[in-house]
Parts: sequence; structure tokens; C-alpha cells
Amino acid sequence: MRAPAHDEVAKAEAGEHDEMLARVGQITRTLHDSLRELGLDKVVEKATHDIPDVRERLNYVARMTEQAAQRVLNATDAAIPLQERIDAGADEVLNGWNAALKAPFSEANYRDMATLTMQCLIDMRTDTSATKQQLLEIMMAQDFQDLTGQVIRKVTDLAHGLEQQLVQLLLDYAPSEMVKRDSGSSLLNGPQINPVNKSDVVADQSQVDDLLDSLGF
Repeated sequence: MRAPAHDEVAKAEAGEHDEMLARVGQITRTLHDSLRELGLDKVVEKATHDIPDVRERLNYVARMTEQAAQRVLNATDAAIPLQERIDAGADEVLNGWNAALKAPFSEANYRDMATLTMQCLIDMRTDTSATKQQLLEIMMAQDFQDLTGQVIRKVTDLAHGLEQQLVQLLLDYAPSEMVKRDSGSSLLNGPQINPVNKSDVVADQSQVDDLLDSLGF
């Protein structure tokens, strides 16, 4: 009895699927063996560890920066009303004394102004002390720069190291007619922040881009 047509189609598709899996597996094995023979498996292993580590470090920098910004905003919001109250108290005392000096002498008025002035000074001392605390909070919030600065330096060092390794791989295994060896040393130095009077370094990524273009990437 002849099998239905759809069964034959299913068998054909299954065969193609198995063949595809076999070819993918073979390609994967070939790539794995090639990387190991070239000594690149360690580079790949290091990259798979370092890249997630970089992501975590940058997330840490983002969190610390956000927390510091929030602390500064909170301290500023708390300090502004204190300064406004000090300003209002000073205006009240100034206007009161101006009025008292222009009016006929009155001991009662002067006593009232003296009392108002004393109370204003007491309030000012309280508000200036509270303002000082908020300014200290703003200053302390900047301590994140020390920690995040260290993290950023580590991330940039890691990125520079990965770039060096990748460029070196291209230089080592690219056909000699496609890349000049004498330009490799400057490429490995990476981009420089201050390239003045340095002939053996690159000022930007143009040389790396030229290398990749010459290799067809």
C-alpha cells in the first residue's frame, strides 16, 4: 500500500532537517577546533567572561551616578526654602529699621525692632546651620566619583586590551599582502587622548578602520 503523499513530504523535510543539524554541528566543531589550534579559544573564553563583567561595572556606574544626582537634588530642594526664609527675615528687619529711623523716636518702637532683630538672628543661625548640613550632603554625594572613576578606568583598560588582542589577531593571521606589518605597532597603541609629539601612536580609530577595510570587514 502506497504511503500518503504528506508522509513522504514529512520524511523529506525530516531528512533535510537532520542534514542541516549535521552540517551546523560540523561547522561548529570545525570552528571550535580551529580556534583551539590557533590558540584563540582562550581569547574567546576571556571575552565571554569580561564582556558581562563590563556590563555589570557600567550598570554600577549608572546606579551610583543616579543615586548621587538624587542626593544632590534632595539636598537642593531642602536648602532652597531655608535660604528663602533667611532672605525674607533679612528684608523684614531691614524694612523695619528703615521705618523706625524715619519715624519720630519711640522707645517702644526701638524695643520692638530689637526684639524682632534678635529673633531674626536666632532664626538665621538655625537656618544657616541647616543649610550647611545640606551643603555637606551635596559634597558627600560627590564621593561616587572616586568609585566610579576606578570602575571606568578598569572598563577602558579592558576595552583597550580587547582591541589590542583583536587587532593583533588580524595582524597575525591576515595575508601579508593585505596588511603592512610595520604599521601594526602603532595600531596596537590604540587611540590617544594627547597624541602631540607622538609619531608612533594613532590619534583616532582611523588606522584601525583602514585595517578592517583592507581585510574586507
